[in-house]
Amino acid sequence: MTWSGGIVVVDKPELVEPAVTELMQHDILGFDTETRPSFRKGEYHPVALIQLSTATTVYLFRLNLIGFPVPLQQLLANQAVIKVGIGLDNDLPELKKLHRFVPAGFVDLNKVVTSLGFINTGAKKLTALILGYRLSKTKQTSNWESEILTPGQLSYAAIDAWVCREIYLRLQGVE
Repeated sequence: MTWSGGIVVVDKPELVEPAVTELMQHDILGFDTETRPSFRKGEYHPVALIQLSTATTVYLFRLNLIGFPVPLQQLLANQAVIKVGIGLDNDLPELKKLHRFVPAGFVDLNKVVTSLGFINTGAKKLTALILGYRLSKTKQTSNWESEILTPGQLSYAAIDAWVCREIYLRLQGVE
């Protein structure tokens, strides 16, 4: 699966407000985060990237470059905008380590599909089962703190957030 939609990289503080303003115009967003992997015991890296997807565009917030700006925190705490992700029990506590905020409006697809009787969860399995796409996870362990993200990383990050939104809509009976 390849990404053919738009990608907006938010890597400067002045880009945050326009991106969040656009995202606030949508009722449902796909959500994911990426963190530089740790390969040694005791090594820790904070969340480097937040991905938020509309139907056609994914916004990639480079937290390692811009921090965790207040407008983005406010969007993630806004109950009126549904943010759909997978495995949020991991993502949200990591974001709270960056700055205390109260996440609201989040839907964890792993919990939704388990309640529907699915045994298999996770982005790769749910994408195949519900959307019929094969999702590659080869870029998952790449360095998300790199000065410049590669085209492969950008595409991977975009798809990971977008499929969450699409799976949710399909489960809601929206095509």
